[in-house]
Amino acid sequence: MKRVASFVALGTVLLLLSCNSKKEEKQEDSVYPVTSPVKIDTIINKDYVAQIQSVKNIEVRAQEKGFLEKIYVDEGQYVKAGQTLFRIMPQLYQAELLKARAEVEQASIELRNASTLSDNNIVSKNERLMAKAKLDAANAEMKLAQIHLSFTDIKAPFSGVIDRIPLKLGSLVDEGDLLTTLSDNTDIYSYFNVSEPEYLNYQKNVADRGNQNVNLVMANGDLFNQTGQIQTIEGQFDNETGNIAFRAKFPNPEKLLRNGETGKVRMTLPLKNALIIPQKATYEIQDQKYVFVVDKNGVAKSKNIKVAYELPDIYVVASGLSGGDKILLEGVQKVKDDQKVKVKLQDPKKVLQSLKLKAE
Repeated sequence: MKRVASFVALGTVLLLLSCNSKKEEKQEDSVYPVTSPVKIDTIINKDYVAQIQSVKNIEVRAQEKGFLEKIYVDEGQYVKAGQTLFRIMPQLYQAELLKARAEVEQASIELRNASTLSDNNIVSKNERLMAKAKLDAANAEMKLAQIHLSFTDIKAPFSGVIDRIPLKLGSLVDEGDLLTTLSDNTDIYSYFNVSEPEYLNYQKNVADRGNQNVNLVMANGDLFNQTGQIQTIEGQFDNETGNIAFRAKFPNPEKLLRNGETGKVRMTLPLKNALIIPQKATYEIQDQKYVFVVDKNGVAKSKNIKVAYELPDIYVVASGLSGGDKILLEGVQKVKDDQKVKVKLQDPKKVLQSLKLKAE
């Protein structure tokens, strides 16, 4: 029985060795496709975090001191240009206007009398001139009183939407106190920051971009149904971030967007001599991307790469590869570092044309 058991054990070991040998031979006999990065001129779409502001957005403040007597509008209400929004108790300014009008009337009478006396050579012409100056001063005081009185009715300088109203009826309002904010959302501005390299690419490729339009991805992920245009670029870079601010203008006919919202501006950028590789030729370790570069001896060596942009099924490589490198196209999860492999070169352009899947 012991001899039989020994033969069985020996047979099992030989069988396992035979299987492992066949497996290793099968791995060694595997032929892996390799390709090279492709250098091409292309364009990419990149999203930039944006702050949305109304083209017209102002603070409505009190110009006179007094009690808030009337509030004619509500928060969120659409108002028209010239519509009265608030009234500050006007009695004091009405009294000042009445006083100023009385002084104008008195000065007018004095001027008429002085003119009559001057024409009859009873008083000198200087007396008439003095009376005329007094009337002019009274008229100026009356106009000033009219202006002060008009300031007690606060009107909308343009059509727009009323924001929050912090004060309530009867509140004591001082000159300069905030009454509300008014926003005209017919058009909106979108401000976003662009890095220095992207700014240079944008400015150097004027012929490629022409009158470049931009799109807006709203906070819910939907694409805004209006196209915007880049209007201005700020005069200098931010020293801390290395970015420069762009401003795009979007029509907002349905008033969907409002001041203070956020979103993402989707901008088309031209890339010159971009180094392109398939995504499925890469693998990831701790958020770092790697490829296997196969040398002239057929040895696969892992290499860390930096990705500049991610497009459907492809990466634009910023560093770590050159155009002449041979990279493993498939089997990146099977091959080990420094493993010798049999490879078959595939045309890089045909590889890019047939891409459907990411790394396997």
